[in-house]
Amino acid sequence: MVIGGEHVATVGGVGIRWLSLDEAPDGAWIFLGIKDGVRYAAVMVDRVPDALEPVSLRTLGPTMAPDEASLGVHAVGIARWHEHHRFCANCGQPTDLAEAGHVRICPACGTHHFPRTDPAVIMLITDGDDRALLGRGQQWPEGRFSTLAGFVEPGESLDDAVRREVLEEVGIQVGEVTYAGSQPWPFPSSLMLGFFGQALSSDITIDENEIAEARWFTRDDVTQMTAASEMLLPPNVSISRWLLQKWHGGTISGRWT
Repeated sequence: MVIGGEHVATVGGVGIRWLSLDEAPDGAWIFLGIKDGVRYAAVMVDRVPDALEPVSLRTLGPTMAPDEASLGVHAVGIARWHEHHRFCANCGQPTDLAEAGHVRICPACGTHHFPRTDPAVIMLITDGDDRALLGRGQQWPEGRFSTLAGFVEPGESLDDAVRREVLEEVGIQVGEVTYAGSQPWPFPSSLMLGFFGQALSSDITIDENEIAEARWFTRDDVTQMTAASEMLLPPNVSISRWLLQKWHGGTISGRWT
């Protein structure tokens, strides 16, 4: 696999292009693992050559088989970590790649640096009438909505992170919180932890620095508005769409862009 940023080499833009060692361009290597006796690795380059038909993993993800998508997410996540952690956080000196690309070691002070993952909560909040709370980011066009999300603070439990983020962003108090599932999201280095939550209040007060609009939606609202292209929702590859689908239980039409 050839990686440049979040772009990977593809075959016709629809699948990862796997090259032999002789065919691969020069670059630093990441060992990805062994499957069915075949060794898989990724080579990191500044920019994937146009001849290798680069495509962002965000775009490629929905077309990939689960096993290949897992390799792609793992490789891009580690590559992005290397890209942004070339210097030692302890002494500031350049670090060296080690352990088949899974560690960086400072030759000056000996500190070992490991790939980091930033936990973030993403939640579908419902009220007593089983309406879903969705928000629109400040930079998003009219009609684009998603579940609320945010990073976990140091020393904070996941349940409390859900309650804090919802209260901060839309002024809604949340009671019971239930874990639903997770998704790695290497853009740049997050692990999305999905939850369902029960609202204790219903009056919305948005944080205008982050949220342009937030509303309660019934299942019929979502069905009709997505069918009419009046509502744009996250793509099927995202855990946000999965949470929405689990709540909705029916057919959700539409797209993200």
